[in-house]
Amino acid sequence: MFIVILGPPGAGKGTQAARIARSLRIPQVATGDMFRKHLGEGTELGWLARSFMDAGALVPDEVVCEMVQDRLQEPDCAEGALLDGFPRSLAQSEFLDRMLAERGQRVDRVVSLVVPDEEVVSRMGGRRTCLSCGATYHVRFSPPKVEGVCDRCGQPLVQRPDDREDTVRARLATYHRQTSPIVEHYRQGGVVLDVDGVGSIDAISEAIARGIEAVRR
Repeated sequence: MFIVILGPPGAGKGTQAARIARSLRIPQVATGDMFRKHLGEGTELGWLARSFMDAGALVPDEVVCEMVQDRLQEPDCAEGALLDGFPRSLAQSEFLDRMLAERGQRVDRVVSLVVPDEEVVSRMGGRRTCLSCGATYHVRFSPPKVEGVCDRCGQPLVQRPDDREDTVRARLATYHRQTSPIVEHYRQGGVVLDVDGVGSIDAISEAIARGIEAVRR
């Protein structure tokens, strides 16, 4: 079973992706892991990707797609995989469809975590980090005992640049622009499962599991 998971930054996509992969006993294929592997091993694809990254440019679809194809050809992906971070464009979606069709397979379900933009801004904007020991907090969900001070080492907490409201909103705009065509592409095939991403981790996992089980019957 091949599953794609989509969700805006701060939606808890990584947590749910790991749970889905574990429950279905399929590998979690994350683009971040693939990049680190190729860069670490110094493969030809890794060097090619680094050339674009060092130049401050986005890694082209062709390179990303080749990495994904390489990973999905490994034995543990023969019967399925959970794709996390791919596809990120309509062209990548179409590539994935063609690649799986050549194997007599298809994307069985696209899990789309739906979280309002304001909730994402609140979640990410409330994060605080200790630069000294690396501890993380959230002003709403897991605040420190003393505001602005790390419980562990007593050093000041900071808000990372990536968590500032203007940065989060810019990332959301990019996400919606890139992801909307992907969702609509798969919605036409009737495989999109919209899941409310606001709630407890367990409740969201249960909703995803029910939707996937309906496809397997």
